[in-house]
Amino acid sequence: MIDLHGAEHVQQLLGVYEGYFDRGAAAGSGLSESQNDFVRQGVVVFLGALACHLPREDPKIRQILSRLVAVLSTPSEAVQRAVADCLPPLMPSLEDDERRTLIESLLTQVTSGEGYADRRGAAFGLAGAVKGVGISSLKSMGVMDAIKAAVEDKKNPDAREGALMAFELLNVRLGRLFEPYVIHVLPMLLVCFGDQSANVREATISAARAVMGQLSAQGVKLVLPALMKGLEDKAWRTKEGSVQLLGAMSACAPKQLSACLPQIVPRLSETLIDTHPKVVDAASRALKQIGDVIRNPEIQALSNYLLGAIAKPAELTQPCLDVLLEMTFVNVVDAPSLALIVPVLSRGLRDRRADLKKKAAKIAGNMCALVSDAKDMNPYVPILLPDIQKSLLDPIPEVRATAAAALASLVKGMGGVEEHFSELMPWLTETLQSDGPPTERSGAAQGLAECLAVLGAEYFEAILPEILAGCHHAAPHVREGHLTLLRFLPLALGRTFEAHLKEALAEVLGGLADPDEPVRDAALGAGRVFVEEFSHSGPSLDLLLPSIEDGIAAENWRIRQSAVELLGSMMFRIAGTSGKVRVEGGSDDEGVSTEAQGKALTSTLGVTRHHDLLAAVYSLRSDPMLVVRQAALHIWKTVVANTPRTLRLILPRLMQRLIAGLSAHNDDRRTTASRCLGELVRKLGERVLPEVFPILRAGLESEDKDTREGVCLGLAEVLGAARKEQLEEYYAEVVPVIRDALCDAEDAVRNAAGSAFDAMFRHGGADTASDIVPALLAKLDTDPVALEGLKQVLRAQPKILASVLPKLASPPINAARARTLGSLAEVAGAALPPHLPLLFPPLLAAMGSDSNEDEADAAYAAASAVLRAVPIDAHYLLLPEVLGGLSDETASTRAAAAKLCGAFASEAPCFDEDDDVPQLITALFELFVDVDEAVVLSAWTALGVIMAKVAKEDQAHYLRDVCQAVDTAREKVRRRDRGASEILIPALCLPKGLAPIVQVYLQGVLTGRHAEDKEQAAEGLRAAVLSTTTAAIKPHVIPITGPLIRILGDKYPGSVKSAILGALAVMIEKGGLALKPFVPQLQTTFVKCLSDGNRAVRQKAAAALGRLMVLQPRVDPLLSDLLTALSTNPDRGVREATLRAIAGVFAHAGKNVGAANVATARSAVFESLLCAVDDGSRGAAALALAQAAAWLPDDDRGVLVEELGSGDGDADEREGRALALSAIARTSP
Repeated sequence: MIDLHGAEHVQQLLGVYEGYFDRGAAAGSGLSESQNDFVRQGVVVFLGALACHLPREDPKIRQILSRLVAVLSTPSEAVQRAVADCLPPLMPSLEDDERRTLIESLLTQVTSGEGYADRRGAAFGLAGAVKGVGISSLKSMGVMDAIKAAVEDKKNPDAREGALMAFELLNVRLGRLFEPYVIHVLPMLLVCFGDQSANVREATISAARAVMGQLSAQGVKLVLPALMKGLEDKAWRTKEGSVQLLGAMSACAPKQLSACLPQIVPRLSETLIDTHPKVVDAASRALKQIGDVIRNPEIQALSNYLLGAIAKPAELTQPCLDVLLEMTFVNVVDAPSLALIVPVLSRGLRDRRADLKKKAAKIAGNMCALVSDAKDMNPYVPILLPDIQKSLLDPIPEVRATAAAALASLVKGMGGVEEHFSELMPWLTETLQSDGPPTERSGAAQGLAECLAVLGAEYFEAILPEILAGCHHAAPHVREGHLTLLRFLPLALGRTFEAHLKEALAEVLGGLADPDEPVRDAALGAGRVFVEEFSHSGPSLDLLLPSIEDGIAAENWRIRQSAVELLGSMMFRIAGTSGKVRVEGGSDDEGVSTEAQGKALTSTLGVTRHHDLLAAVYSLRSDPMLVVRQAALHIWKTVVANTPRTLRLILPRLMQRLIAGLSAHNDDRRTTASRCLGELVRKLGERVLPEVFPILRAGLESEDKDTREGVCLGLAEVLGAARKEQLEEYYAEVVPVIRDALCDAEDAVRNAAGSAFDAMFRHGGADTASDIVPALLAKLDTDPVALEGLKQVLRAQPKILASVLPKLASPPINAARARTLGSLAEVAGAALPPHLPLLFPPLLAAMGSDSNEDEADAAYAAASAVLRAVPIDAHYLLLPEVLGGLSDETASTRAAAAKLCGAFASEAPCFDEDDDVPQLITALFELFVDVDEAVVLSAWTALGVIMAKVAKEDQAHYLRDVCQAVDTAREKVRRRDRGASEILIPALCLPKGLAPIVQVYLQGVLTGRHAEDKEQAAEGLRAAVLSTTTAAIKPHVIPITGPLIRILGDKYPGSVKSAILGALAVMIEKGGLALKPFVPQLQTTFVKCLSDGNRAVRQKAAAALGRLMVLQPRVDPLLSDLLTALSTNPDRGVREATLRAIAGVFAHAGKNVGAANVATARSAVFESLLCAVDDGSRGAAALALAQAAAWLPDDDRGVLVEELGSGDGDADEREGRALALSAIARTSP
């Protein structure tokens, strides 16, 4: 009213209000003190409001201000607050000096007032005045400095109290304008919290609450770090003050309170264990202050539990969690409630006890549902998430499950993973693939599955390829983690996962075959979950069963074992049984199943599928692996009530499965099917045979070759398992089946039919089985497949060969019969050796056929097949048959036998190199001199094949045999070709004639252990070279000559060198111009050998050197060297060899010696002749002089003859002259 109409009645109203103050507040009023305070408050408010209508220069304003300031001493806070409200509008009317004076007066009253009311009123007035003047007056008028000085006045508690009240009211009046000064006020408040004066401490608390109540969000950010740092101070008073200030923050606005409580409460909780009791008490009170601002009624009722759990976590966390779990929340949880609940949950999640972890995780997961705004949980997610993650890796499965659910609830409640859980999914994936304990990977898998469930189908489908790829990662722990994830995904996603069941199941089946057991266990666990979750309906079964059935037929037994277990779990679930009842021992005829359970299986699966599965289970009872058999037997006894009746029902499906198994390319499947069929016949023979044979007979008509093969294998099992008396009535049906199968176009079917034939033959049907053979023999000429059938018969029963061979091996043998014999030999095996004398003669005769090349080739192929088929222990029977043909009267037979010798060495398993090669060398060399060229060529070719089988380093072992064979052959030729100029072995005269034996000689020369061996090798080589022609030896010149020259350079006995020189001399003679590249080396070698200590070496070197000169166009240098050696070397043996070498040079290359060298040689040799003191030297000199004389001019030669005939001397000289004349007479032209 005054604000609206006061301006019109200023004077009138001023008189009324001033009169009230002039009369005195309570004079004769009859009012109580509180009523007088109320009236005074109203008068002050009215007077202040009325002053606002006065002009600024009106002196009444200053009077009113004076009255208002005077009223501040009234011991009524309501009056003082009213005065403070009136001052701000009036302060602008004062001059600066007046304002300063007023503020200084109030500051003085604040710190020096006599009573509490005076100081309190002055603080109100100061706050109002400062607000009226402006915030800048705090600094410009020294207000803050004065207050700070008063706070620091240790001697005047009233001053400290007044200053703190000034802080309080300045903060209240100025609001957030005072916030920049709060950071400077806090240290003073921290100090005053520990003041010795109780009044000061109370004032500090009030100031702190006022400060905190006015803080903005930015202010909280400024203040909170300072207070947190104060908690770390070593001084307990500072800690206590910081704690009290933190407690005072409960007065903050709700928004600011929710922002700071997540940091405050944990720190206050830590302070509860401080060593100083006052700090602990302060922390307890601070937490109590926070609890007092809780607005949620349910949490407010539990605040004592929460505070107790925070104060004594070890003792009171569990009761608190129990109460929280039991509490039904009707109202939303506010920020202070969260601040007290979350530390308790965090403590529970970190506890070692599993039940506390589970309870805390369960509550944590529900927190998002209890708050009105998910943003209230923002500060607490970083606190709870690490603890939930740690619980997710707990060894106890129940804790991991609860933690996973809590994690998913948090993700869902907070609206996804992008903002608050950006690191969560990478962490889960990384842990899933870590090589730590399996429990950690399991927890990560469960947590990831739960999170994927709440993140939606689109997110899951995007990450699914990565999950499936991880199932076949190179690292086993990664595979295990991803397969474990597949185990939890169906539980978390439910029907959403069903669309991806097929591809996931493929990875699970692959994991079942993993070499690492943990991976297999993870895959099996996932498979069991798939079965549990998706075996409830037809569509789901359509997805599950094909993969399980594939697993049952897998090659890897671990997959089969796991697939059987999964199949059992599925059938147990459908039948409504646990499958935990074990039936030990007893008969297979009875199980623990009931008719109702069988009907349930049929109803859900359908008759056909039910029978198929039962057939699979029954067949797996015969699996090669014990664990698979045990699992299948347990399923059978659990779901089958009567075995014989069930088998009759499923027999067609069972036989179909067994036939497929028998024809499979998997050994385990074959074994399983054969065992199962055998067991079926043994146990239920009379009852199942009438039904089995028609099924098998019909199966043979199938167009599928695998089915026909399986039928034959099944028939073999039936024939092997049934008793003779059971089969007698069925033989008439069985024989045509086997006969037809033996002639099947498919090899696999024929092989299986052979097994069936063998089974029938061995199990009582020998007479009947033998009837099959004549039928097959009759078909040989018209049906090519009959031969293959006959091979299967022989493979099964080789003894039948005795009845087959007489017809096939009777001569003459044509190409078709030869091929048949070869094919049968391949399968006859041990039954073949006794029949070798019957086989080889007609085969050798056919091989020698000149008129029919196809027949000869077929006979050779058949003979080679026989060689390959004869076992090692029949060697003593085979080799005589092979060698026997070499002495046949017919040349073509001998040639064929020689060819067979090569095949024997290259193909026969019983070929024994050490024993057989010497015999073959001797026998074949007999044919090296045969009169028939084809025989010679065949023998030479065969020996080449045989020696090629001998390792190079072993060739020398057969040196003696080769040398003897060559000598024998040479002797035969010498006797046959009497009077021939040279002895030539026909085989060695073929192109590259020495090829089969040259390595024998060379290895003997190079690697012979003894000198005798090397000598024999060199002499043998000389004999072989003498037995061949120049054209034939030409390809061997270089390979032979080089090694011989190298050997001569080493230190060997004279006999070895002599033999090698002899061989080289023959090589020079036979090799001709092909030796020209070696002339320099040979010349040097021979000259060196002229001075050897062995006379035989010197003599052969001289002879070889002379022969070598045929290939040397320039002989003068050599002659000069020889003449020099003759004149300088005093050794008589060397001189003799030199003279013989000179004679050789003139004898073979005299035409190439210059006239001067001829004359020089004549003189030197003549002198040597006259000086010779032994017969050898005189003979050599005479020969050399005669050879040189042949190239002298006629006159000079006449002079030489006269000189030789006219000289006198002793008897030795006369003998020398006579020898020279005799030699000249023989050599002169």
